[in-house]
Formats: sequence, C-alpha cells, structure tokens
Amino acid sequence: MAHIQLSIVITIAIFLLQLLSGTLSSTFTITNKCKYTVWPGALSGAGTAPLSTTGFTLEPGQSTSISVPTSWSGRFWGRTFCSQDATTNKFTCVTGDCGSGTLDCSGSGASPPATLAEFTLNGAGGLDFYDVSLVDGYNLPMLVSPQGGTGGNCTLTGCVADLNNACPSDLKVTESTNGEDVACKSACEAFGDPQYCCSGAYGTPDTCKPSSYSMFFKNACPRAYSYAYDDGTSTFTCASADYTITFCPGPTTSLKSANNDQHPMAVNISAGSRQRMRPAFIGFAVVVLALIWQLW
Repeated sequence: MAHIQLSIVITIAIFLLQLLSGTLSSTFTITNKCKYTVWPGALSGAGTAPLSTTGFTLEPGQSTSISVPTSWSGRFWGRTFCSQDATTNKFTCVTGDCGSGTLDCSGSGASPPATLAEFTLNGAGGLDFYDVSLVDGYNLPMLVSPQGGTGGNCTLTGCVADLNNACPSDLKVTESTNGEDVACKSACEAFGDPQYCCSGAYGTPDTCKPSSYSMFFKNACPRAYSYAYDDGTSTFTCASADYTITFCPGPTTSLKSANNDQHPMAVNISAGSRQRMRPAFIGFAVVVLALIWQLW
C-alpha cells in the first residue's frame, strides 16, 4: 500500500513540475515568408543548455515553435542556399553556414555574414533583452515581434529591407554559380581594420564611431545593430513575452510598436497573468505536495 501511495505522490509531483516548467518558458515561433527555403540555426550562449533543436528546415510559408527556458541566452539566424553532398552527405550552406556538416548546428554559430536575432531572457530586472544584429553582416530580412509582453521597451525590431542588391560593391557576396547577390559583409569582416572592428586602439565607445559602411546598415534598418557600440538605439527589453521571428516579413512591414499591432488590453492582461501565475503556481504546487505527503 505504501508503495502505491509513494507512486501516486511521485506521479503528481512530476505532473506539477511539468506544468511549472511550462510557466517558466517562452515560446519562439519561427516563420519563413521568403519565396525560398530557409534553414534556421540556433546557438545557446556560454553556460546555457542547448535548445531541443539547433537547426531545421522551413519551406516557404512554414512555421515552427520552440519552447525556450526563461533563463536562456543565445541567437537565431537563417541559412540560405543549403545542400547536402550526395557522396559525403555533408550539409553546407552558402550563407549563415555553421560548419557542423549536418542540419543541426550542434553548438556552432553562424559564419558571417548573417543577420542575427540575439536574446538574453530574464536578465537584469527580470527583463528579456533582444536585438537584431548586422554587426556580422546581413544575409536576409528578419523581424522580431514580442507577443504578450509588457514593460521595458517592448516593441518590434529587425531589418525588413532587402539589402543584398543595394550592398556596397566592396561588401557584397555573390553566389558563384549564378552570380546572384546573396549577402552583405560587415566592414570588419571585409577589411579586418580595427576602426571597423572596434578593436585595439578603437576598442571603446569613445574611439570607435560609426563608419560610412555601418551607416549604410543603420540608414536602411534604424533599429538594427549596425556596429559594436550601437546599443543605444538597437537593444530592446520586454517582460514575460513569447517571440515571433519572421524571415522576409515583406517590404511593406513597418516597425511599429507591438502594442499598436495588437489590442492593448489583451497585451496587458496576458502579460500580467503570466507574471502573477509563476509565483502563485509555485506556492500552489508546494502546498499540494505538502498535503499529499502528510496524508501519506
């Protein structure tokens, strides 16, 4: 009888912990609105556990959702013009390749140039910090939309313009087989000059200033990171949000406030409910487990 009761306690405890983990995670929905296939990649930051997937395929119009722990930090990006060698089975991409040789990136990051969506969840003050970065160059349009969040500077960000054709000629990456413009390098990658890389004597905000190359990115995409010290206008914060990352959102997409794109009351109620739910649910779970243990 005692073994049965103990089994019930363990089963209920696992169930409650599973529910609790759901309240302590965010959902990232990744959508491909490009007219071509995109192979998203994901890299977790140092000391952060890898996600359930680190690389997958999105055909045009497809979406996938990933559960991300609220303590997670890392980045997402899109790989393009990917193929698998028929002889070696090695998987490679023309842009954003992570060098793993497989669909999963397995702890490897994007090879520049690549448009990056960067996140630190549940950081200082309980806020999520996020940005879209062109510091490592650009390969495709990207939009990051917080869903159901509140507080901080909780708004859309990204680079929705197609910059590959407009890219300065000395930064442009052209696909060798058909001559198509497929990416735009950063000046740091293209020239390796400390003044563009914000390194050496240019390693501080006072000495590393925007260049004509970084201003090309900034003028086209005002909310995206254009160079290393561009955080003043390019870092956004939100509390208790889910996120949608959209590749090729469309040339008519405008970076309006997230609260203007949804019913404001719905945003506030959703966010407030999530914030209150976490401590309330923890207390409920503790009380239930204590009662079960006393009865046992």
